[in-house]
Amino acid sequence: MPSSTPASATPSSSAPRTAVIGLGAMGLPMARHLAGAVPVTVFDISDERRALAVADGASEAATPAEAARDADVVLLAVRDQAQVDSALFGENGVARTVRTGAVVVLTSTVGPDAARATAATLAEHGALLVDAPVSGGPTRAGNGDLLIVVGADPAALELSRPVLDRLASTLTVIGDRPGDGQALKAINQLLAGVHIAAAAEAVALARGLDLDPQTVIDSLSQGAAGSFMFADRGPRMAQAYGEDAEAVEVRSRLDIFVKDMGIVTGIAKNAHVPVPLASAAEQLYLLGERAGLAGRDDSSIVTVLSPADGADR
Repeated sequence: MPSSTPASATPSSSAPRTAVIGLGAMGLPMARHLAGAVPVTVFDISDERRALAVADGASEAATPAEAARDADVVLLAVRDQAQVDSALFGENGVARTVRTGAVVVLTSTVGPDAARATAATLAEHGALLVDAPVSGGPTRAGNGDLLIVVGADPAALELSRPVLDRLASTLTVIGDRPGDGQALKAINQLLAGVHIAAAAEAVALARGLDLDPQTVIDSLSQGAAGSFMFADRGPRMAQAYGEDAEAVEVRSRLDIFVKDMGIVTGIAKNAHVPVPLASAAEQLYLLGERAGLAGRDDSSIVTVLSPADGADR
């Protein structure tokens, strides 16, 4: 549902006061886009990231607790469940000041069980959880063009609508329980993770056959074999073998897929559903992590299959 409020608009007095906790690759552009429509207070451990949000109209806080003190909606954009627990329930966490009836919007991918446990603990503090993991990348986050899948009680969802509608071009309500959104996001990540791994195999094979990877990518992206991930990651995979290999932009860290594919295979096992392709992709990302690529762009996984020095040729 695209927002009708232009990014340069002044927030109205009736707009929900919103705290954004976590200003990483997704959190910062979301905070910047929200600041055009709702009052936003941000927290991140990085002074530089907070300053960037403030430059676009947000206010800053010294702790998650301070950011959430007067918030109607608290949006979490952190990496994993350990950071969720710290931001919400740590020494200076949101739970220490969150208002009764306030809504916490969880945009991170943490898995269904973790989301349900978080909702139960928040309820002890009088707050509601909207399970709303996001997909689309930083550019789309900054344009309000995200895919957001939601599992939430209808009343909690209604309270968070102004924020979600501002951020999403596609908003899918999959169920009325926290954890339902995480389940659908896991299926999304299964597909995304397998597609990136398949793209890496294709580029590696192209190199093994002495074909120019960029020509292969340009050609096949237009046909039935193409995918969003092949067209998006492929050029960065090709760049990994050029003179500017070290300058490949990190748009999505490889260790995010280590985490996410672990969630996929874990919940699939619990559901007794075989996922052989997802399991193979998970092993490839683990190999990449062991090779020192954890903080690199996930497209760098291609170098595990076809090392840049040509040692595999």
